[in-house]
Amino acid sequence: MTIDLTELNEKIKNKSLFLKSLEAELAKIIVGQRDMIRRILIGLLSNGHILLEGVPGLAKTLTIKTLAELIDTSFNRIQFTPDLLPADLLGTLIYNQKNGEFIVKKGPLFSNIILADEINRSPAKVQAALLESMQEKQITIGEDTFKLEEPFLVLATQNPIEQEGTYPLPEAQVDRFMLKLKVDYPNEDEEFEIIKRMAHPAPSFKINPVVKKKDILDARDVVDEVYIDDKIFKYIVSLVMATRDPASAGLSDLEALIEYGASPRASINLALAAKAHAFINQRGYVTPDDIRAIGMDVLRHRVLVSYEAEAEEVSSEDIIQRIFEATEVP
Repeated sequence: MTIDLTELNEKIKNKSLFLKSLEAELAKIIVGQRDMIRRILIGLLSNGHILLEGVPGLAKTLTIKTLAELIDTSFNRIQFTPDLLPADLLGTLIYNQKNGEFIVKKGPLFSNIILADEINRSPAKVQAALLESMQEKQITIGEDTFKLEEPFLVLATQNPIEQEGTYPLPEAQVDRFMLKLKVDYPNEDEEFEIIKRMAHPAPSFKINPVVKKKDILDARDVVDEVYIDDKIFKYIVSLVMATRDPASAGLSDLEALIEYGASPRASINLALAAKAHAFINQRGYVTPDDIRAIGMDVLRHRVLVSYEAEAEEVSSEDIIQRIFEATEVP
């Protein structure tokens, strides 16, 4: 297949213009956190859900809420609590006494952007209800099945430090998230700017939607056209296979540290996220640098470490870093 890269680059340039407006408006509210914002945009462009992990107060919720307000789409925030039920997310059937029939009362999941705040606060059946809708892009209530309107993006947050009274997400369910982001503290300059902005009894910021739903869907079509060479596909496969069989990649010492390697969903998501990363950088083709830029976020929750690794205080990130260093770059 012949790709006209000049034409594709021009198309990307036109269809990515809205990203600058979006980032500029976000910067009015959010100080720093550039990597987090970029990764959320990658999820939006590649139709992938995102799990954000970080201590309280790092603007995770504020970023997602602000992003949703800047896009002319529907948004719902769901605060996960131990007493939440699947029907509280999906909706339920309500009996209409006037006509003697059941009517469907749709739940908050029927929106374009969902903020699942502190997802690990609710039990497994609630998490499963959310994650099923993420995977199937549909919801069944009674005998009726409803397709969810695109774009449909779930951004879930969890607190890594306070584990009492939480229900950790099963590994098979965490795998449904395209990216898992580790949100870190701001640096000294950013913290200074945060204080200057927020040191008021009730700081107010007025923002207006700058992006239409059609802009997102059109951009996704162009992201799909971004070219990936077979050498890049092989690079992705080499990285993922090394998580399953590190000895074949010359990393025998990692075998005892890895309980389970990354699933095929990791390979697919590496390719999709790399395309979106190339699009954001206004490039019509994927390079190894795109894979390396988003590789940690795609793989960190898919490589499960063994008890031996935990005893030696080796994290999945340490293992993935070793694999990237050892894998030949095309």
